[in-house]
Amino acid sequence: MSTQELTSNEFLRDGSRVTIRPLSSNDIGIEREFIMRLSPKSRRFRFLSSIAEPSEQLLERLTRLDEGTEAAFVALTVESGIEREVGVARMSAVGDGRAEFAVAVRDDWQHKGLGTLLTKHVIEAARQRGLNALYSVDASENGPMNGFAKTLGFWSDVNPQDATEVIHTLRLN
Repeated sequence: MSTQELTSNEFLRDGSRVTIRPLSSNDIGIEREFIMRLSPKSRRFRFLSSIAEPSEQLLERLTRLDEGTEAAFVALTVESGIEREVGVARMSAVGDGRAEFAVAVRDDWQHKGLGTLLTKHVIEAARQRGLNALYSVDASENGPMNGFAKTLGFWSDVNPQDATEVIHTLRLN
């Protein structure tokens, strides 16, 4: 399936329009700007640690995907004539039919249905790869993610290796 076939224009609950498309290796600049526009709290929840600014290594890792085992989708919109990333969801297969999953939405774009829309793209990509489950490791204090995961049908357990984290799992079959 071509990248063009995976690109879609969508409307969110509040009428906002976004373009959803696969993330590419050319997106380092918009990914950097997106991360920098997240609040410090949202950055901490996304990366499970405080980061002031993403390193070049992190940006390379986030944008150079192995298409056989990874997928990432960005949501783009035009603000003041500039195309900006406002959300991203990704998965990375870890073996045993599972993939780690992450989603982040810019603070001012939350509660519009964007996280759900991006997650549905990742779920479809995981199913196309024959995966059985997605899981996400999150801070247990991340109330928005805990509620979001529950709404989408993920079940949750305390991380046995770190009681300050929760593991959300969604069965795909």
